[in-house]
Amino acid sequence: MQDPRREEREADAEPVPGEVLACQPGAAASYWQPMPANGHVEVIFAPDLVAMPQPLGFGTQTLPPGGHVREQAHAHGETVIYVLRGRGRAVIEGVEHPMRPGTAFYLGHHRRHIFVNEGDENLVFTWLTVPNGLDASFRDVGRRRQPGERAPGPFARPADLSAGERETTFSLPEATQPQR
Repeated sequence: MQDPRREEREADAEPVPGEVLACQPGAAASYWQPMPANGHVEVIFAPDLVAMPQPLGFGTQTLPPGGHVREQAHAHGETVIYVLRGRGRAVIEGVEHPMRPGTAFYLGHHRRHIFVNEGDENLVFTWLTVPNGLDASFRDVGRRRQPGERAPGPFARPADLSAGERETTFSLPEATQPQR
């Protein structure tokens, strides 16, 4: 049974406002990504950037022509993807879906997925993960990127991160080729 006096005190209390962070174009932390994705990621919001009661990660990923996000599934989180530019293909649990501007995906935990840029321009999409985890993985495997900087040559993922990724974010072993 709840204490009615407690409810009255809570109703009279001033609400504590949450944090605010505005991130202007080019101001987000950005990381070059290893093969097979190549391209880069921008981490716009994450718990280490702004205090948040529900930890989430939000940013963008840019895949150059021919790049793809390796097959993966997320053990503890839900993911939302929204395509901004370019064209490609998503393979989710073996089912292919076109990726074009305006396409949105919701991926519950443990759902296998691959994103492939099959176009001749960059494929750009936003990602949101709740709880966060991808933001840290992007930093761990990537190389710091400065806006306007030329892309480095393709580079491999660090070999010693896969166990840590499985413990925190990923629920599948790494795959290297997009499904057909």
